[in-house]
Amino acid sequence: MTWSFLHPGRLWLLFGLLLFVGVYIWTLLRRRKFVVRFSSNRLIDQIAPRRPGIGRHITAAMFLMGLGVGTLGVAQPFKDERVPKNRATIILAMDTSLSMKATDVSPSRIEAAKTSAKTFVDSLPATLNLGLVSFDTGARVDVDPTTDRSRVKQSIDKLKLRQGTAIGDAVQASLDLIAEVPKGEDGKAVPAVIVLLSDGSTTVGTPTEEAIPIAKKAGVPVWTIAYGTPDGVISVQDPNSGENVTVSVPVDAQALAELADGTGGDTFLAESAEDLSAVYSKLGSSIGYEVEKVEVTFRYFVVAMALMALSSLASLAFFQRIP
Repeated sequence: MTWSFLHPGRLWLLFGLLLFVGVYIWTLLRRRKFVVRFSSNRLIDQIAPRRPGIGRHITAAMFLMGLGVGTLGVAQPFKDERVPKNRATIILAMDTSLSMKATDVSPSRIEAAKTSAKTFVDSLPATLNLGLVSFDTGARVDVDPTTDRSRVKQSIDKLKLRQGTAIGDAVQASLDLIAEVPKGEDGKAVPAVIVLLSDGSTTVGTPTEEAIPIAKKAGVPVWTIAYGTPDGVISVQDPNSGENVTVSVPVDAQALAELADGTGGDTFLAESAEDLSAVYSKLGSSIGYEVEKVEVTFRYFVVAMALMALSSLASLAFFQRIP
């Protein structure tokens, strides 16, 4: 049972229950003093016949417990419960630049990112709309906002790597998708957020700093995940010599943090597949649900009624009457 109440001031009624307990104990003591005045056992048996003492106490205890639980119900107890958001929209923007093939994250940044992203997709409420954008030398809309999770996961599996990192374009493409989502019955835009995963900073297209005020004006926060380690490297072909050369591709967490801070979102750093799964789990709880106070008064009254009923049954069993 929860111990949070909508009207905690009503708990003062419990002092009335304590008074009831005090009267019960006083009655027991007074009866005992009255009985010992008689010297004749015959008179004691006639005036105060022996009764099942333990039964009397059990009956009273259940009755008082029922009153106590019922009193707690009067204070309207509640609990905090996660409730799926209705018609909210998430755009998952995934980096498909060549640097994502680095193997500093096993088996590679992109493969680990795909696996964790699909788990994230499955964790979201069924009523929530989800879209997919991928970006490298430009930004592409892979899936319009939908509740069809299989479409999103299939598109994630098909992602291919290309040159370039167009983070600014990805934010703009995501905002365009969100703007197309029909407004709610109250005429207001549905709540939306962009979850952007990348391992670097913008190299082509719209600069990230230009996308920040656009997202802020639209009221859409960008949650960023900087994925990878400072030690990431990839092998690329030198256009001049034709030989494969090793290129360092460290994660640029600072650029992604600035994007999140500027749009009112939050930023995370994931250096392993396990870290990324943990981040997605947190995001799923933060974005896909909202916490509401759910009243559970009926549970207390059910318990109180059950205790009262048991008290009546005990009275019938021990004294052949209902109190």
